[in-house]
Amino acid sequence: MFPGWHILLQILLRTAAIYAVVLIGVRLSGKREVGQMTPFDLTLLLLISNAVQNAMTGPDTSLFGGVVAAGTLLVLNYFVAELSGANRRFRRFVQGQPSLLVHDGQVIASHMAKEHVSMDELQRALREHGINSYHDVALAVLEVDGSISCLKYDEIQPTAKTHLARRKFLQKHE
Repeated sequence: MFPGWHILLQILLRTAAIYAVVLIGVRLSGKREVGQMTPFDLTLLLLISNAVQNAMTGPDTSLFGGVVAAGTLLVLNYFVAELSGANRRFRRFVQGQPSLLVHDGQVIASHMAKEHVSMDELQRALREHGINSYHDVALAVLEVDGSISCLKYDEIQPTAKTHLARRKFLQKHE
């Protein structure tokens, strides 16, 4: 029933290695893959979990082996979340950064291509925000969770700089 400490330590180390590999793999797959799970993504996720199970526990199928593997995953996930909250550089490495897709009514094609976002996906996000066309968008941003945030021109608060420039312009022309 109890497999022995050296086997449990092996399971712990194997699980930590698999966690790191899968975390990096998910991060490299891009924001859209994480945020929008399709049936293909779900199938891949299930197959990966099945494929790495043996790599984590090896030939051990004991209850303690499973508990050590699950506990290791939970502890690693906790530490990654804590480190992400405390360290901006690590957070950017793990989560990535938002990407600007539309600026001032113009689609940024290079960012769309880099992030694997199609015009159909952008149009769907615009419709979800009640926007008819990307020409009506001040900013559209692909967030780190894979969602697309959109702001219309009237939703953007003027900054102090633009507000002062506007005030000077109005004073000159009064």
